[in-house]
Amino acid sequence: MSDDPFAASDSIRVAADPETVFAFLDDPANHAAITPGLTDVRDVEPLANGGKRLAYTYRMAGVGIDGEIVQTVHEPPERHAFELRGRLSGTIDLRLAPVDGGTELTYAATYGLPENAITKAGAPVIRRFNERQLRAALENVAARFDGSG
Repeated sequence: MSDDPFAASDSIRVAADPETVFAFLDDPANHAAITPGLTDVRDVEPLANGGKRLAYTYRMAGVGIDGEIVQTVHEPPERHAFELRGRLSGTIDLRLAPVDGGTELTYAATYGLPENAITKAGAPVIRRFNERQLRAALENVAARFDGSG
């Protein structure tokens, strides 16, 4: 784990092959379904690299924050990488690797938050928030493929 309070990384085993998990994560609507706080994904445009550019709304502390996500890496079935632009800035890197009949999904992110959120909450609170959000997203992806639904 990085010492950066705005960076978080974790991984989980998903009970589906990398191609299936990659395809699931390639649909922006699925990110809204698995990412806590992501309330709206719109204006999706395809990019020449196979990825997408889109607008989003993320709710933090009851406030909607709009921004743009640009997919910088689209490498089926191994990697999705994104750049967040707007009041929330940063990067998201999703890596997929085959493991024992499934996929190990690793989610690494670095976030730049609005100055008032940083000042108000402090770095330790922000680190815990980022780690919880990231873990919840991973668990939500795994739950989509756990066979109980």
